[in-house]
Order: sequence, then C-alpha cells, then structure tokens
Amino acid sequence: MALTLRSSPSLINLNDTKNSKTLDEFITNNVSFANIKQYSTSRLRARSSMQESYLSHDKSLHALEGWKNEESEKLHALIPPQHGENGSRVPIFVMLPLDTMTMGGKLNKPRSMNASLMALKSAGIEGVMVDIWWGLVEKDGPGKYNWEGYGDLVKMVQSHGLKLQVVMSFHQCGGNVGDSCSIPLPPWVLEEISKNPDLVYTDRSGRRNPEYISLGCDLLPVLRGRTPIQVYTDFMRSFSERFKDYLGSVIEEIQVGMGPCGELRYPAYPESNGTWKFPGIGEFQCYDKYMRASLQASAEAIGKKDWGRGGPHDSGKYNQFPEDTGFFKRDGTWNSEYGQFFLEWYSGKLLEHGDRILTSAEGIFQGTGAKLSGKVAGIHWHYKTRSHAAELTAGYYNTRHHDGYLPIARMFARHGVVFNFTCMEMRDAQQPEHANCSPEGLVRQVKQATKTAGIGLAGENALERYDSAAYAQVLATSRLDSGDGLSAFTYLRMNKKLFEPNNWRNMVDFVRNMAELGRRAQLPESDTSRSNLYVGFIKEKNEKINEAALV
Repeated sequence: MALTLRSSPSLINLNDTKNSKTLDEFITNNVSFANIKQYSTSRLRARSSMQESYLSHDKSLHALEGWKNEESEKLHALIPPQHGENGSRVPIFVMLPLDTMTMGGKLNKPRSMNASLMALKSAGIEGVMVDIWWGLVEKDGPGKYNWEGYGDLVKMVQSHGLKLQVVMSFHQCGGNVGDSCSIPLPPWVLEEISKNPDLVYTDRSGRRNPEYISLGCDLLPVLRGRTPIQVYTDFMRSFSERFKDYLGSVIEEIQVGMGPCGELRYPAYPESNGTWKFPGIGEFQCYDKYMRASLQASAEAIGKKDWGRGGPHDSGKYNQFPEDTGFFKRDGTWNSEYGQFFLEWYSGKLLEHGDRILTSAEGIFQGTGAKLSGKVAGIHWHYKTRSHAAELTAGYYNTRHHDGYLPIARMFARHGVVFNFTCMEMRDAQQPEHANCSPEGLVRQVKQATKTAGIGLAGENALERYDSAAYAQVLATSRLDSGDGLSAFTYLRMNKKLFEPNNWRNMVDFVRNMAELGRRAQLPESDTSRSNLYVGFIKEKNEKINEAALV
C-alpha cells in the first residue's frame, strides 16, 4: 500500500543527499551536553531576553487588572490576567515525532532517538510524549496487538531517567496541521468502513471523514462483533497488561484519545484536500445515519419532529465567516429555540462519548499510579463573535451566553482526568484582525472552568514555535492566577530544528524559567524567529512531499 509522508523542512530528509547527517550526529555536533548541564543548573549572570524587559511590560499588564467588560450580556468576558506567584515547578515534556514507530511497529531511528533523549535529559526536561497508534498496534487483526517497538521505547526512556506520557491514539495521522506522516486506522477497520461508510463522520454534502469512528455508533457492534467503545477498552487493557511494570513510574500519564487529533471534538475543520482553511467556521458533522437517527429521536422526544430531519440548513460552508450565514450571524438562529435544541444535542453527544471512553480508561488504569488526561482543542478563531461559530461546529457549545468548557471540565472531574489544552503560546495581538481571534481569552476561560471543576490543567503549544516570545507567553499563562498554574506543559515537537543552537538555548532557558516561576519574564512584542504565528500562516511551500512505498 502506498502512503504519502509529509515532512517539514525542519526534519531530516533521508532522500536529500545534501544532508547526510543523522539526527544523533547533528545533536552531537551542535549540542554540548556538558554545556547544557552547566547552563541548565547554574544561574546566568545576565538575565535572558525573556526577563530583561518584563518589568516595563508588567505595568501595562497590571493596568488591566481593574478593567471591566461593559457589555453585561457577555457571559465570559475577556477577564484580564492576574499575576500571582505560583511558586510551583511546572514539568516540561516534549512530544516525540509522529513517526517514532515504523509502519512495521518497530522503533524508528533508535540511535537518533537515544541521542535526542540524552539531550532532553541534560536540559532538565521531565520526559517525552508519544502517540500509541491504533493503526499500528492492532494492524494485523482484531485483538492482535504488537507492542514491540513501544516496549523498546519505554526501556530507552527509562534508561535516561525520563518520564513518559502516552496518547491512546484512536485516530488516523494525516490531514491536519503539523501531520508529517500518514498512519490510517487499522486495515480491518477500514474494510468495515468500506462496507458501511456511515461508520465515519459525514458532513451535510455527504463528505466522509476517515479520521475517527463516528460517535454515533459507540454502542453498536459494528467492528466485527464489538462496539467501538469495546475495541478502545480492549486496546487500553492490553496496553495496561503489557506495561504494568512501568505504569506510575516510567509511564506517568495516559492521555485518552477521544476524537480527531486525539482531541474531544468533531472533525469540523479538516485540512485534507483543501477542504478547510483558517479561519473558516467549519461544518457540523452529524449526517451519518447513526447521528441522524439520534437527532431524530431527540427531536421527536420533545414533540418537534421537523427539527430532527438534519442539522441547520443555514449554517454555511467550511470556509465562510459567521456573518455569511443565517445560523451563525450576530442575531442568527444559533440563539433561537431550535438553535439551542440542536447545539445541546450536538455537544451533549460529544460529552457522552467522552464519558464512555473515560469510564473505561478509569476502570483500567485506576490504582496503577498513572494519571489520566484528556485533550480539548484550542479553537480561538471567531472567539470574539457572539456565536463562536468555529467552536460550535467542533462540538463545544460555547457562545456569548453559554459556557461550553465547564461541562467538559466537570465530566473530566468525575473521572479524575487532567484537562489538556492547546494554544498556550498564542497572543491576541499576533492574530489577524479579520479572524476575531482571542487565544488569551479562551485560555483564561478554560482556566476558570478547570478551577471551578477542581481539576488540573496541562498545556501544549498548538503550532511549532522556537522563539522566546512563545515561551514567554506560556510562562505568563502558567502564572495567570495565584496558586492555579499549569500542572505540566508538553512542547510540540521534537525535531532537528529544535536542536539548532539558538532554538536550543531558548528551550533550555524556558525549562529553567518554568522551574523557577517566581521570576518575571518579558512578553516580546515581535516574533524574532519569524515563525508561523497561527494556522493560516502555514504554507504548502514549506512542506516537502515524499512518496514512500510501504510493504
């Protein structure tokens, strides 16, 4: 089967004869481990660029503390940050490459991996995160699990004294921001999908999305006699049995995948084949026969049969803006009786799906010492509008009048799950004005939701960033509220570019600052590394397409 591998120029291209160095050679030549250790354990005489100008910027931040939102109708106003001294160390993890495992289930480039882990440990990094791909482990047939490559990785991570976060990745890899390779769902699952296309999410035009099994069939035995929830449960149980000696010690966290990209959401903004582009509103994914049957039953239950014939007819297309549609515009039908019914059903189905999977995960991993986490997408575009259209199509019923993140946080709390959230590195000022973005406001809302629910909040950066401005924003986010910082931060992602001298210095400085949160750090006004600031700046010309024949 021929699969397309997409790799960023920052990664090693094995077919590029001009670049013959392997990653371990690159690290050895560019990173001095002795210097890393000295740099990460001793205080620098001069403050870093992240610290020098913070005091001047601090005044403007404190000036916001008394700010009030004059629009009383707005439920979750953009509350200004309150800078308190957290005082607790925030452990840093680094995501491993998506293709850490080969399609044959073996550890990819073990020498390079070993050198990379050595560098990370020397910098004071707590551990690494890796995707446990369903499409690789259960590739050979139902209940036939291949853990060989992951076993080798766990031992290697342990040998360096690092910790491991694992993601139960029940989604495909490929077709989303940052995906550098293609790992489809297991072949036997794809065979079932070919027989019954309604097993996957479907939009209004009938476009099928094979990223993830539709939650509409969660409880139906559609996968060769097992329900999707049973399949996920059996997978996690097999993992638990295989790695029981490492759970709670080396394997510190299990992040439970619950949708596309491992996030609890619908695939409302698929990038594959140019279907969606930032900052489009996306589309509702409720048109497979199982979702339609559920909607119809819900409508009939309240005596509104007509409401169950499909999703909103006036919700627009993937790349439209809220004001282009009847549903999402300022005074659109999102705020009508019908709109409220539909959005409660749509978001409620997502909550039920997450609750089912986390119930299974809790039963399997409870008592092992490993903590559970769940990931929620940072959909920050159109956040400043009344309807929050892009969040609604993804399944988060978050509008100016309705909090969509507190119900998720409370559901997580019932299972003792850490709330993992993205876009921690983004600032409002860096976003295009026409997209009505507010990543900072969104993060503050999520922080409040997790605080109210009494659960931990962990963070990730949404896009690859190597500049001090991004790191400083994460640092500021970690201390937004006194005693209520991040429980951990996972950096996206380990690759060759991370180990370039200037980028590596920024990383080591960031790790030290997160360990010493009592210090202030500057929030640079410019992105000195000229990295991509938001989804819309990722251009196809920065990607290389490599065709690989996979046997």
